[in-house]
Amino acid sequence: MKTRLSAVGAALLALLVAVLAFGQPAHAAAGFSVAGGKLYDANGTEFVMRGVNHAHTWYPQQTSSFADVKALGANTVRVVLSSGDRWTRNTNADVANVISLCKANRLICVLEVHDTTGYGEQSGAITLARAVDYWLSLADVLVGQERYVIVNIGNEPYGNQNYASWATDNASAITRLRAGGLTHTIMVDAPNWGQDWSFTMRDNAASVFAADPARNTVFSIHMYGVFDTAAEISDYLGRFRSAGLPIVVGEFGFNHSDGNPDEDAILAYTQANGIGWLGWSWSGNGGGVEYLDLATSFNPANLTTWGQRLFNGANGIRQTSREASVFGGTPPPTTPPPTTPPPTTPPPTTPPPTGGCSATYTVTNQWQGGFQGEVRVTAGAAAITGWTTRWTYANGQSVTQAWNATLTSSGATVTARNADYNGRLAAGASTSFGFIGGWTGSNAPPAVNCTAG
Repeated sequence: MKTRLSAVGAALLALLVAVLAFGQPAHAAAGFSVAGGKLYDANGTEFVMRGVNHAHTWYPQQTSSFADVKALGANTVRVVLSSGDRWTRNTNADVANVISLCKANRLICVLEVHDTTGYGEQSGAITLARAVDYWLSLADVLVGQERYVIVNIGNEPYGNQNYASWATDNASAITRLRAGGLTHTIMVDAPNWGQDWSFTMRDNAASVFAADPARNTVFSIHMYGVFDTAAEISDYLGRFRSAGLPIVVGEFGFNHSDGNPDEDAILAYTQANGIGWLGWSWSGNGGGVEYLDLATSFNPANLTTWGQRLFNGANGIRQTSREASVFGGTPPPTTPPPTTPPPTTPPPTTPPPTGGCSATYTVTNQWQGGFQGEVRVTAGAAAITGWTTRWTYANGQSVTQAWNATLTSSGATVTARNADYNGRLAAGASTSFGFIGGWTGSNAPPAVNCTAG
């Protein structure tokens, strides 16, 4: 079902008054925390989710998926779990292994129970109270992981019927989780199959947030056919921003059976406003929505059209993802990076009279055994119609995939040539290409030679 957004001034005013009455939210001592509508990691560094959903409960053997999505640049993975009510229960040992896989691949782990999906409309769906029972049964593997794990109480906990108790049920669930000793950031999904066309979550979020004694709750909207215009997207997310309430897009796609979501507007608005998102889903979709697979048959070298858009497109994962600082990497910037940053080194003082180019090599992200790199090509004093860069690794590194350039390797030497669309550069203009590589021992940046033409 789909309903258009409309102004609800009185509800928004009530939302603002309620949030302002809370004052500054308290920070969790050991893990993620919320303040001023933003999410912060345990180091106090703002964290913006850029990741994917992974259907672990149905594909428990696909453990390599965690490394695969990390290699493509993701900083978060939302993991589908089952309480055992509708599908096979994910045991404490299995959940502990999922957390260890996230940590080993330097991914923040959002864990969700899927058995609640469509409660009140979907046969067999469970209540949020039942989901809380499951989370409390996992306390021994969750406690102590607050720096790396966010608990998403239940996926899409109501369908399009019988959702009037959404606010009281979520408030009760949060209260029980806190009383049970879970201090993690809690994520709350919207009703109406996650899309909140009834505005139940939007208009009651403040009261649910207030029910959390830790003030450490994040709200999650799922954007499919209901959100098919930029106006609907900006209005919905903007109301949470204005109210100082944290919101993420916990699921979204580029197409759906209920309509055509505006994925470009979702990606642009969230990037401009520091809002996290998690695309649905890595692989394994069925039932007529196979088009929502990001990778075909869990193969990271075979991204679908949707996968190419989410990972490699404008405002996608490669362009905007920043690793959580708790993993010891470079903290993310507080403002989005410019689309076309200036070259990191100035062009030569005396370029060749016929033109030329220079190139700089940067390791933009690194983890055990792997890294993401970028080479920026800058034209000299005259325009160029094409370019070729070349470098030789001295420490055994290798390149496994690239974008915005054609790469070939011969032993330790890598040659990269421009794509059809980025070879022509005006004098002093720049372009860049990126790649994923592997390393052992050390990962010193090599010198890069650039040839024009």
